[in-house]
Amino acid sequence: MRKILSCKFNLDTACVELRLEGGTLLSIDCTAMENELANSMYQRSELDWLIYNDPLAYVELIFNGEPELYLKVVTEHTLLE
Repeated sequence: MRKILSCKFNLDTACVELRLEGGTLLSIDCTAMENELANSMYQRSELDWLIYNDPLAYVELIFNGEPELYLKVVTEHTLLE
């Protein structure tokens, strides 16, 4: 992958927008990604947190990671005794 020059969330389009070296622009539709990946409000909440607070980590998760596994791990809950 080419070097990422900028990465930000565009609230108007609900997309994370990337500008790559060489002038390439990429846009990730966050609503569509949530519809495909998230099975609960907790998973949606985790994705939303990444989108707003660390859009680059969100992009890396989508392109390089295993988002289903990540969501399963971070939203796992345990019962209180």
